[in-house]
Amino acid sequence: MIRPSPWLVLLLPVASIAAWFALGLNQAFSLHALAERHAALRGWAAAEPVTVAAAYVGVYAALVAACLPVGLFMTVLGGLLFGTAAGLALAMLGATSGAVVVFLLARGALAQTVARRAGPRLEGVLFGLRQDGFTYLLAMRLMPVMPFWLTNLAPGLAGLRLRTFIAATVVGVVPFGLVLASIGAGLASVLDAGGEPDLSILRSPAVVLPLLGMTVLSLLPAAWRRWRRLRP
Repeated sequence: MIRPSPWLVLLLPVASIAAWFALGLNQAFSLHALAERHAALRGWAAAEPVTVAAAYVGVYAALVAACLPVGLFMTVLGGLLFGTAAGLALAMLGATSGAVVVFLLARGALAQTVARRAGPRLEGVLFGLRQDGFTYLLAMRLMPVMPFWLTNLAPGLAGLRLRTFIAATVVGVVPFGLVLASIGAGLASVLDAGGEPDLSILRSPAVVLPLLGMTVLSLLPAAWRRWRRLRP
């Protein structure tokens, strides 16, 4: 089986993000652009729901696979077009599908190279992911302070099992994704009235503190196991 070049996989995020901003594509995937086109998009989704849903999942997956920073916009868009529940489900399908592509590329092309060259500090991180991969990845998903593409690469470098990666991704993106899809679902009336999208609620304690609490709770099993291993 032909493996992709490690250098190609490493350069993919850098090249994709550079092209994204250089070509101005980030402006097309902004909330301002959404405010201008929301009526046409909603009309299309109402007329051809299956086609639009399939296109939405495919575009979301492709953008995530290209390591582009689209999660917030695309999940809000899903809620706007399909409602909270369906929007969240489709967003999870698209995001997880794209994440799996990055994960498999990293695991196939980079894992062995990194394992040979990893220093003590990096090896410690990879060991932690190997031992408690679900727990650590779940924590990274629950509190999305790291770029999504980076949390797709790291488990691949550690050689995490695919089923563990998918499970932690699906469970971990639900809480924050639910907030975003709910905002999107409520955005239609705001935009119809000529208002501007406002995501300042994402910085509020009502959103941040529960996510932080779930993140801490998700790490407790790994912390307990580590403490047990270190006991004399």
